[in-house]
Amino acid sequence: MTEEKKKEKLKTLDMVYIGLSAALIAICSWISIPMAVPITLQTMGICLISSLFGMKRGTLATVVYIILGAVGVPVFQGFTSGVSIIAGSTGGYIIGFIFTALIVGFVSDKWKGKLIPLIISMVIGILVCYAFGTAWFAVVYARENTPATIGTILGWCVIPFLIPDAVKIVIASILTNRLKRFVK
Repeated sequence: MTEEKKKEKLKTLDMVYIGLSAALIAICSWISIPMAVPITLQTMGICLISSLFGMKRGTLATVVYIILGAVGVPVFQGFTSGVSIIAGSTGGYIIGFIFTALIVGFVSDKWKGKLIPLIISMVIGILVCYAFGTAWFAVVYARENTPATIGTILGWCVIPFLIPDAVKIVIASILTNRLKRFVK
């Protein structure tokens, strides 16, 4: 096989992985527990795909997922879609997914999927998503309601998610460890 055909095949494989990964994130978003900010499996899906496929594929899959939702494909939590969801109070978490994918994917590429660096990157990635999403939530909430204190907002948007996200990180790490050898 010529070098040009290998590159072409890799591009096709990239598109397949990115498309399937965007679909996985959508499926993970549909599994949710409703709260002020719903508990979903999106962060687990993003950590998993970014650790398996690296920064380029993981981030592109996350961006494709967000674009699909923005143009009307019901891929967000509760089978919702539209720019209004992204502009709403939980939209910052959706945008924060990109940062999570970048962080986890970068570490996966740099440390070749070693478990401890991946777990640390997942923790950092989700914390960055929390920071971005919570700040966004506070701004949007203050525009629509009486401003809430930081403690109240953390009680709505971060504290209830610490244990579920820790469990999701463990599951994503285990799945990455088991599946990494099957990914080209």
